[in-house]
Amino acid sequence: METLHLVLNAVTVIFIAVTMFAAGLGATVSALRGVFTDVPLLLPALIANLVVVPLLGWGIGALFGLSSASFIALVLVASSPGGPFGAKLAMVQRGDVVGGAAMQVLLASVGSITFAPTVNGLLTASGVGSNVSLDVGALVRTVALLQLVPFAIGLLLRRYAEPTARSWHAAAVSVSNVTFLIVLAGMLLGNWRGVVALLGSFALLAGFLLSAAAFAIGTLLATGPPVRRTTMGSVASVRNAGPALAAIGIAFDNQPAILGALAAVLLSGLAAALPIATILSGRRRGPTAATTEVRANGRHEADDPP
Repeated sequence: METLHLVLNAVTVIFIAVTMFAAGLGATVSALRGVFTDVPLLLPALIANLVVVPLLGWGIGALFGLSSASFIALVLVASSPGGPFGAKLAMVQRGDVVGGAAMQVLLASVGSITFAPTVNGLLTASGVGSNVSLDVGALVRTVALLQLVPFAIGLLLRRYAEPTARSWHAAAVSVSNVTFLIVLAGMLLGNWRGVVALLGSFALLAGFLLSAAAFAIGTLLATGPPVRRTTMGSVASVRNAGPALAAIGIAFDNQPAILGALAAVLLSGLAAALPIATILSGRRRGPTAATTEVRANGRHEADDPP
C-alpha cells in the first residue's frame, strides 16, 4: 500500500506540472493581462473562494451534524482554494483555460497564506477548536514549484517559440488526460476503506453539495461571457488538497479518521464537478466552442482550444 501511495504521489506531481505547462502553452501574455487587470472578475472570485466557500463548508457541516473528523475535513477542504483540478476541469469543459489556470494559480498562492487563519477561525467558531499552524513559506514554494513555474515555462515557450509551443501542446494535454485518470483511480484504490466507512454518514453528501454549490457560486459571481463564468465555477468547485493534508499531519497527527474523511470529501466533490464540466463540454462542440474572447490592448484575441 505504501508503494501505491508513492506511485500515486509521483503521478499526481506529474499531473499538476503537466496540466499547468499545457495551460501555459495555450496562453498569451495579452490574454493573461486581460485576466489580471479585470478587477470585476478578480474581486468576486477572491470573495467567493476565500470567504463564501469556507463559510459554506462550515454551514453544510453544521447542517448535517457531521462527526468531528468529517467536519474538520470539510472545513479544511472548503478553506483551501486553487486546486490544480480546476485547470483540468477548464480543459474538460472546453472553457477559458487561460483564465482558469491564471485564477487557479492566484487562488492557490493567496490561499496558502489565508488557509491557516481561516481554518482556525471556523473551527473555533464551531466549537471544534484547533490551532492549525503551517509553514506559509513552504506552502508558497510548493505552489510556485508545481503550478507557477510550469505555467510560466509554457507561457515563455508560447511567446518566444510559438511553433514549438503549438507542436507540444497536444502532447502535453494528452499526458495531462492520462495522468488525470490515473490519479482518480489511485485516489479510489488508496482510500476506498475510508470512503466505504463513511457510506452511512452525510460526509459524502456534504462534499458533493459543497462542490456543486461552489460551482454555482463561482459561476454566478463571475463576469464575462458564459464560457469564462463557468470556468470560474469549475475553479471554485475543486479545492487544493496540499494545505489540507499538511494541516492534518501537523495539527491532527495524521488521524486516520480525518484522512479518510478528507479523501471522501475530495472524491465526492470531483463526482459533482466532473459531470458538470462534461455536460458543458458536450454543448460546446465546434472549432470555436473552446475559445473565449478577451479584451486586451483595445482588441479581441481568441485563445487556443485546449
